[in-house]
Amino acid sequence: MIVRTAEGLFCEPGGFYIDPWRQVERAVITHGHSDHARWGMQHYLAARESEQILRHRLGQDISLQTLDYGERLRIGDVHVSLHPAGHILGSAQVRVEYRGHVTVVTGDFKREADSTARNFELVPCHSLISECTFGLPVYKWPDSGAVRREMLEWWRSNASENRTSIIYCYSLGKAQRVLAGLDPSIGPIWVHGAIEKMNGCYRQNGVFLPECGKPDPEAIKDARGTGMVLAPPSTDQSPWMKKFGKTSRAMASGWMQVRGRRRNRALDRGFVLSDHSDWDGLIATIMECGCESVRLTHGYTAAMVRWLQEKGIDASALETEYAGESGADAADAGGNDP
Repeated sequence: MIVRTAEGLFCEPGGFYIDPWRQVERAVITHGHSDHARWGMQHYLAARESEQILRHRLGQDISLQTLDYGERLRIGDVHVSLHPAGHILGSAQVRVEYRGHVTVVTGDFKREADSTARNFELVPCHSLISECTFGLPVYKWPDSGAVRREMLEWWRSNASENRTSIIYCYSLGKAQRVLAGLDPSIGPIWVHGAIEKMNGCYRQNGVFLPECGKPDPEAIKDARGTGMVLAPPSTDQSPWMKKFGKTSRAMASGWMQVRGRRRNRALDRGFVLSDHSDWDGLIATIMECGCESVRLTHGYTAAMVRWLQEKGIDASALETEYAGESGADAADAGGNDP
């Protein structure tokens, strides 16, 4: 029912594409990250909560139709509905039903609940097309509450030494999740402009985020090193960062599970916090949705496919142009690498 073409994942009986990477007439979009939501489609369909993000990134005048989660829409010969993916604000899994057969395309998803995105919904299906960004057993996430407490303790320690704390995080999704867990009583919070633009989209959708000040020279001087800065990874060592004086640098990402990633960036700390499912979450979703076959897109697909096949599951890799956590925010602030 859904096949890979040069333009993207195509639903032939519905006449539409899901997260296409080339310009097409009709596109169903799972979420607003730049590797899934691309400019130039004639018509877009997405979850209602993603509207502000998509219009901000793709243009206010795009032809965009939105659906509430769970709302059914007939397109051609299929019924389509969107269901929470838990990844970022407005992220959705696409459920496509054709002649009694249900296929689900997860987009990027996260099973752990947080206050900045709708909780993941398990959608039963016959066929599953899923991301596999962190499809290795080494990627098993610690409790996010414990990670948040580590962040706050690190910030307090830096503030006691008059050292500004900097956390690099992707401007859409990760930054808002980090921001929601910060304690403004420790010190002022400043964010890069790319992050503040996305913060506005979240606030318009009723997501509470602490207020962020403008990091002008006077505010930085008054803070005396007690401040917290959130910025895209691409700003590391940039002139914008030099204004904060003595700093301690960290990154929030699932990639921080592997210490070599932190060493390669010469970071002081790495906080393991991902908006994607870990190995256990991927396995649980595949097993619990009741699918008869699974196709894995971006990430460590080979290891996951091999593990599933050894369990007797019909599994294979499906090549796409999605980038996962390493490249989802590449369009922001001049490009963000992992």
